[in-house]
Amino acid sequence: MTEAKTVKISKETYTRLSEIAGRLQMELKRPVSLDEALRHLISLGVKGTKITDLAGSWDVSEEELVEIRASLTEAWRRWRLPELR
Repeated sequence: MTEAKTVKISKETYTRLSEIAGRLQMELKRPVSLDEALRHLISLGVKGTKITDLAGSWDVSEEELVEIRASLTEAWRRWRLPELR
């Protein structure tokens, strides 16, 4: 067994960490300790924050996809280069 350390955190931080552990538990479909949740969060910071890290992480319905595409099409239709003075 590894050596354990005590860390003081606020009640709000504990609550949020517990929520993260709960979401991770639902994702992994097995019990998750707060220690594992912390290690998971730390690993996210180590990976870096590249946009490609998010690829495939957003579940979107077909209806949402149609709405997003229509919104983008409309925005590009109305967009104009700013006038230079």
